[in-house]
Amino acid sequence: MFTDKVRIFVRGGNGGAGCMSFRREAHVPMGGPDGGDGGHGGNVIVQADASLSSLIEYRFKHHFKANRGTHGKGSKMHGATGEDLILKVPVGTVVREYFEESKETGEQIADLTHDGERVTVARGGLGGRGNIHFVTSTRRAPAFAELGEPGEEGWIELEMKLMADCALVGMPSAGKSSLIAKMSAARPKIADYPFTTLVPNLGVATSGDYSFVIADVPGLIEGAHEGRGLGHEFLRHIERTALIVHVVDLTGDWEGRDPLNDYEIIKNELALYKDELANRPRMIVANKIDSCWDEELIKKLEERVKADSIAAAGGDEWADSPFDPKLYKISALTGEGVDSLKAAIATKVHALREEAKAAAAATAVSYDQIWEYKREKADARFKVVKLERGVFRVIGGKIERIIVQTDWNNEEAITYLQHRLKRLGVDKALERAGAVDGDEIRIVGRSFEFEGSSNVAEDVYDELYDYEPEPFVEVFGDDELPFDEESYTRVYDIYDDEDDSEE
Repeated sequence: MFTDKVRIFVRGGNGGAGCMSFRREAHVPMGGPDGGDGGHGGNVIVQADASLSSLIEYRFKHHFKANRGTHGKGSKMHGATGEDLILKVPVGTVVREYFEESKETGEQIADLTHDGERVTVARGGLGGRGNIHFVTSTRRAPAFAELGEPGEEGWIELEMKLMADCALVGMPSAGKSSLIAKMSAARPKIADYPFTTLVPNLGVATSGDYSFVIADVPGLIEGAHEGRGLGHEFLRHIERTALIVHVVDLTGDWEGRDPLNDYEIIKNELALYKDELANRPRMIVANKIDSCWDEELIKKLEERVKADSIAAAGGDEWADSPFDPKLYKISALTGEGVDSLKAAIATKVHALREEAKAAAAATAVSYDQIWEYKREKADARFKVVKLERGVFRVIGGKIERIIVQTDWNNEEAITYLQHRLKRLGVDKALERAGAVDGDEIRIVGRSFEFEGSSNVAEDVYDELYDYEPEPFVEVFGDDELPFDEESYTRVYDIYDDEDDSEE
């Protein structure tokens, strides 16, 4: 089964908890702290694999979770890191954010166009630090450690776009499937009715010392760029092809269509779908020459092809054009002209490959580094939201993780948390948002009573709320909440071993 678009839920492994332990040995009085760190959770990684040709593995299974890190132990024994979960996808897969609630796609994460290329889509949680990390000159025996951090989670969209050197495009029943069967070992379904081909077919053609991958794309109709006739489902597979081979049916098929009009329709549909397709290298093939004896029609088509080639070259007849000025006349049924067409495609594809190699070497991309930078930048931001008078919520990835990693049954750990939040500027941001002593502060699933660095009089409450916040802090009023407060809940069950199996 051919599957080229799926949406899956991914979750990194939770980090293991740090250990609170002290050295206990005979004849060693007052042993110091020796609690080990928890292991980091495994990452969820999407990796391109040239041996795959479809996303069928993700058609029925939609939830994937990496392994968790193990907890730290005494004697400075650190927990093991959870194993990464590698999800293999076909070469040519685009990875995007997906928001399940709104059913919308977000930012593109990666475009995996080479075998082995990978990107981390859900990081595992960091392991909690053991109490050996919290020794200071005044705190010689810290009796607390950090809990593990929950792994990242969320939905992503995987969209496969064929990685073919050239694509056969044209109206339904133009003879594209017959042509790919004649040029390669591919054996698509061939019949005398439109839309026989419903999914793209791939074939490998050889001519002399060159070989190339050719794709037979299902027939297009007028309005395909708007989605008519599953146009979007078919057109996206043309986006990656270096060369477009436009097949024109000279007979007009059983509908008696005008071949010249068909040529214009397909040309316009490609341009309307995406601007860059308008100038994509292109060859025009007149098929069914064995059944057409209208020399005037063929001559008019040749003139249009040459005129379009000159126009694509900026109006200069002698300049290089992305469009081949020659009209290739063939018969996919008898094989007439197919060998010369195949040789011309092979030569053009080889030249385009060399150009692409030079361009790729000059613009090498590391998706993990780019996406990691974006995540870290977004993670450092936090928002202060005024829910109602005397109630505020703090939202931010880094802040929320600190809350989750705190052991709430340990007073020392809570005191350490207060110092961390103050250093990160949370107290100052709350004061500037209008928080005063005694106000309720909510972070993730916890509620606190605010104790500011100074008492703020009630009569200047609103004045402080309108104060310009720090550049990295966003302050919202109660009439412009960026979320539904009642539905803002998160569950971090980091010690539930029964939840570690893949869903």
